[in-house]
Amino acid sequence: MAERPAVSPSGGITPVQQMLASGTGALLTSLFVTPLDVVKIRLQSQSAPFYQGKCFLYCNGLMDHLYVCQNGMRCTTWYNSPTRFSGTLDAFVKILRYEGVRSLWSGLPPTLVMAVPATMIYFTSYDQLRDFLHYRMGCHENQVPLVAGGLARLGAVTVISPLELIRTKMQSRQLSYRELRVCITSAVAQDGWVSLWRGWGPTVLRDVPFSALYWFSYELVKRQLCQGYEVSESTFMMSFTAGAFSGAVAALMTLPFDVVKTRRQIQLGEMEMLTGSPKKPLSTLHMMRKICAESGYRGLFAGLLPRLIKVAPACAVMISSYEFGKTFFERLNRERVLQRM
Repeated sequence: MAERPAVSPSGGITPVQQMLASGTGALLTSLFVTPLDVVKIRLQSQSAPFYQGKCFLYCNGLMDHLYVCQNGMRCTTWYNSPTRFSGTLDAFVKILRYEGVRSLWSGLPPTLVMAVPATMIYFTSYDQLRDFLHYRMGCHENQVPLVAGGLARLGAVTVISPLELIRTKMQSRQLSYRELRVCITSAVAQDGWVSLWRGWGPTVLRDVPFSALYWFSYELVKRQLCQGYEVSESTFMMSFTAGAFSGAVAALMTLPFDVVKTRRQIQLGEMEMLTGSPKKPLSTLHMMRKICAESGYRGLFAGLLPRLIKVAPACAVMISSYEFGKTFFERLNRERVLQRM
């Protein structure tokens, strides 16, 4: 058993303070990355527009959102603007000039509704599990981020999965809350409560390994940076650098599962739109075989560069904001203790 230090890396801050720090980080990340994805989708829609019943996936680095085109090309106002773009920079300039600043953050409300609570659960659970495993169970330092990261993400996905399915049903079929209740009740009566976790498997296969690899790499790189600069605690830029590097590594190694998850999610949305009772989707293994048969093994790594461009900065902003928030609350708690003395 490893020797247990007297002070935990959480710095004595409370779970509520951890949730406030992670919630703030999720908000800042959404504000930073959402314009990038809005521009990406608008550029894609010019060359391959989606028609009625078709779906596209919107993701700001924190949370995936499925959009289903309801009325032909009139999918959503921000998606189907007539403005034409020649490139990424041109898209930013023209959206700002002709549509206003708010258009760059189109789709932000559903992101905040789902991503902020999920991120708060995820990051707080990780810190609590890390402290428990290392300081109470005496687990080896290198093993703790792997286990805590995987378990924390598993819990967050399990809690959020039914809410995301409900949101997808409401968006794809324009259900009222009463109709939604009837829909959920009939689905539970037919397939049991497990039907509320449809799509949970592919999400876990992507997110849990990503989380385990991310936290392992992050803690390792942060520790190496602190040793290299001979400091006891990481600075904002150290956390930012470690977060970007770790996010890129985890995104690269879990990309095949992300490709499968994206296809499964779009497939589920289209079946929800076209039929009242969707067919059972292909399993993850069958989906991988289908992708390999269609595009070869390279198909499992499709979209690598866009994923890295999105995930790396999102992870960097999120973790550096979270660490900054924890440092703020740690100093606040110390000041309160000194005032009481």
